[in-house]
Amino acid sequence: MNFDSLGDKVKNARLFKGSKDNPFLAPRGVFVANNMLFVSDTARNRVFIWNTIPTKEYQEPDVILGQAEINEIGRNSGGDVNESTLLYPSGIWSDGKKLIVADAWNHRVLIWNTIPTKNAQPADVVLGQENFYSNLPNGAIGNDPNSQTLNWPYGVFSDGNSLWIADTGNRRVLFFKDIPTQNYAKADDVIGKPNLNTRDYENNEPIWPYSIKINDKGNLAIADTQFYRILIWNDKNDAFHKQADIIIGQENFDNSGQNQFRLSPEKNTLNWTYDAYFYKDGILVNDTGNSRILGFYNIPKKNNENADFLIGRPNFNTSSEFKENLLGTKSAIYWPFSITTENDTLYIADTGNHRIVICDIKNILEL
Repeated sequence: MNFDSLGDKVKNARLFKGSKDNPFLAPRGVFVANNMLFVSDTARNRVFIWNTIPTKEYQEPDVILGQAEINEIGRNSGGDVNESTLLYPSGIWSDGKKLIVADAWNHRVLIWNTIPTKNAQPADVVLGQENFYSNLPNGAIGNDPNSQTLNWPYGVFSDGNSLWIADTGNRRVLFFKDIPTQNYAKADDVIGKPNLNTRDYENNEPIWPYSIKINDKGNLAIADTQFYRILIWNDKNDAFHKQADIIIGQENFDNSGQNQFRLSPEKNTLNWTYDAYFYKDGILVNDTGNSRILGFYNIPKKNNENADFLIGRPNFNTSSEFKENLLGTKSAIYWPFSITTENDTLYIADTGNHRIVICDIKNILEL
């Protein structure tokens, strides 16, 4: 990789590719907690855990979930769904004590009450399904959603007490006041729908919510992928009964243009945005389709504000496809699906290049 392609807002960049003999394939989820690294190796139906942050380009995982061995990659481990299998895992959350994984194509979320210590360790709790041995959307093909069902859940987030699930296929976010301890628990509330039994297409609500993030000030961000926007509520508690306060990527709730229908991206446009992450007083936006990360030093106060800085492309008008990619995409990040930070270190799931990019964000005195 040409680390200069990341731009001048980061330093000390390096690559991590997982196991040397069985490296990542399209990893969509990355999360760090208590110096532990969690990666959803999505296309190979497994989640890796490193008990300390890897320091080399290749390093064997301490634990593999979804498969018993490093060389196994089958959907649901090549058999029927159960408490130890995964199918296209995506979003991850942990506090270093619990682990929560969005097992997207099994239409469920799995919870481990303690950090797993052995390969293929069974989950303790399943949400979205009556038991560990079923995996149909909303309980059966054609069913309407309810307070207990899920349909393509891609994102999860917790503040350590409550749980939010991006129930993407049902076009809503489910809220659980307490992290469930029993299977098939009922959600307490919903964001994006008038009730827990509705699945509609309303542009004033999240259309395709893919990830949820909340900071310690109570700001809530939802990556609304299909409308190329990030929705922000100044108070997470308002999201149950009102539309977002701020839109990043569009002028209003009616607009939904890819890069706002412009020929190239700009400081205020988005293209298939799959994630965002609050960082210090601002927010980082994972602009996946443009293969870049937009940075805002402060949370925007109005719709469609320009980003303050850029990571991953030479300028704001360069998209995923540019001259550096003529002979392959590996010289720069390509279709990154998720981002996370711990302290000032940024972790990018560089999905299109099958790797994790790790770098330090420069402080204001270095810029």
